[in-house]
Amino acid sequence: MFGRVDSRGWDLRYGGRELIWTAEPNRFLAAAAADLQPGRALDLACGEGRNAVWLAERGWQVTGVDFSQVGIDKGEVLARERGVSVRWVCADLVEHVPPPAAFDLVAILYLHLAPATTSMVLRRAAAAVASGGTLLVVGHDPTNIDEGHGGPQNPAILMGPDEIADALSELVIERAERVRRAVASAQEDVYAIDALVRALRPR
Repeated sequence: MFGRVDSRGWDLRYGGRELIWTAEPNRFLAAAAADLQPGRALDLACGEGRNAVWLAERGWQVTGVDFSQVGIDKGEVLARERGVSVRWVCADLVEHVPPPAAFDLVAILYLHLAPATTSMVLRRAAAAVASGGTLLVVGHDPTNIDEGHGGPQNPAILMGPDEIADALSELVIERAERVRRAVASAQEDVYAIDALVRALRPR
């Protein structure tokens, strides 16, 4: 069905012993967290847990949510290997409602659903941000299809920074822009184009 992703497909994709992506954190998350005091963090669509574990290593109390139990299991292994604790929740973000005003940092990285569904998830994520907290959203930008590298090729599941920001009306938008991200490739100077939005709930 349009806008829904099959968790079984991701279970299969995560089924190998190696991590699909990397154990290193997303560069935009690392940059955003660099000037934040560690507190409570929520990683929505956490996948194999690399970002959740990275935050936990830096003193955050982290909850990671994903609908792939296989991905969650790999996150648990990574956390044990790194000697940190993460609270893992296996849940579909279409149904999952995070507790309101409970997190100092909420991250949604590369979640691509139908726009109406994505907007609903974004609004729930915004509601979960505590006073003084930060929401970071990063995804493949629609321009990436023609001008960038990799990522989903269906424009119907991609949102630009302005569209993302529109769903976060209860927060103050600190940054909403397209950013280039260098991609490992046999070719030189290969970039993906991402939509990045950083928002704040005032104290």
